[in-house]
Amino acid sequence: MKAHEKLLFENKSWAAGQVALDPDYFERLAHLQTPEFLWIGCSDSRVPANEITGTQPGEIFVHRNIANMVVHTDLNLLTVLEYAVVHLKVKHVIVCGHYGCGGIKAAMTKHNFGIINKWLRNIKDVYRFHREEIDNITDEEEKTNRLVELNVQEQVINLAKTSIIQKAWGSEQRPDLHGWVYGLKDGLIKPVLEMPANSHLDELYEYDDL
Repeated sequence: MKAHEKLLFENKSWAAGQVALDPDYFERLAHLQTPEFLWIGCSDSRVPANEITGTQPGEIFVHRNIANMVVHTDLNLLTVLEYAVVHLKVKHVIVCGHYGCGGIKAAMTKHNFGIINKWLRNIKDVYRFHREEIDNITDEEEKTNRLVELNVQEQVINLAKTSIIQKAWGSEQRPDLHGWVYGLKDGLIKPVLEMPANSHLDELYEYDDL
């Protein structure tokens, strides 16, 4: 059996198992999507949002990219964010990074990765903001992991800068923003930043006419 055929086989087995446990499972999912959470995570295959949080399909709306970035020119991310906040009315937006992130490691080097450089530059900016703290760490793994945490914090702040979030904060006092880091070595999630709705933001980024 070819690798991709195994996926199809496992899908049939999984679907049959779900129906055996709950005959109405797929009928219910087909007509209902009311997640409370938007998850902005890394594309890394070792960090599946549903599995590490013990949630079921329909409970988390998910967007993933390299190193869980919130880039203000990324129409893909902004479209997902607006749909989740305005239409699904999520109560929480989570940015979840993970220790040992390859995107973070790559951004800390001077290696030319081609088109990927344009994405990694956003991470390099985070490094530049916190260069003194990071460069004072001598252990390479600890240095990378600290940048992982700082990057998550910056991406949560980037969320708060968007007019999408600020408008929802002003009119509906939601969603709360959360920055988490997942540990590949122990499977545990570490919160590194919490921004409840209407948290203080530098006035340079605040909109008066939303």
